[in-house]
Amino acid sequence: MLKIGLTGGIGAGKSEVSRLLAAHGAVIVDSDVIAREVVAPGTPGLAAVAAEFGPGVLAADGSLDRPALGAVVFADPERLKALNAIVHPLVRARSAELESAAAPDAVVVHDVPLLAENGLGPLYDLVVVVDAADEVRIDRLVRLRGMTEDEARARMAAQASRADRLAIADLVIDNSGSLAELAPRVGEAWERLAARR
Repeated sequence: MLKIGLTGGIGAGKSEVSRLLAAHGAVIVDSDVIAREVVAPGTPGLAAVAAEFGPGVLAADGSLDRPALGAVVFADPERLKALNAIVHPLVRARSAELESAAAPDAVVVHDVPLLAENGLGPLYDLVVVVDAADEVRIDRLVRLRGMTEDEARARMAAQASRADRLAIADLVIDNSGSLAELAPRVGEAWERLAARR
């Protein structure tokens, strides 16, 4: 089994790279998906978040009000640390379960947005960073996710810098261009990864 840590800043296109790697046969363990699962209604994770941040982070139906929580944690690094202290251990435990279910010869790609921030590189055989220039990422966040430029910059500032991510990369996939340009780059990366299993 080859364990890959896949990361990239918000707006870099990591999710698209993950989707393309899955199409090549990678087993994807997506931390964002798992992070949603561990704070679903009725979970101990959601109860812990509500206890820490108060009822204002819950929607009327009892689910997590992500925009309300985001407004709190992305404006205050200490509150973000408090959230991460609750969610990250739950995500790690579930990720380990999914990895252990993969075939012995699998390429398991852990899609981890905060890999650099949390110093998780040593947990993987290789770290793959999806990279795009900051201005490209801001443009995508404004055009595709409806953020204001200030919101996009704040989200980016809450993450590791581009230089910090590139410093831990064993392999970099450039995604500054179009999806049509990205697919062959991911194909080349897959060939290199598959040869390492």
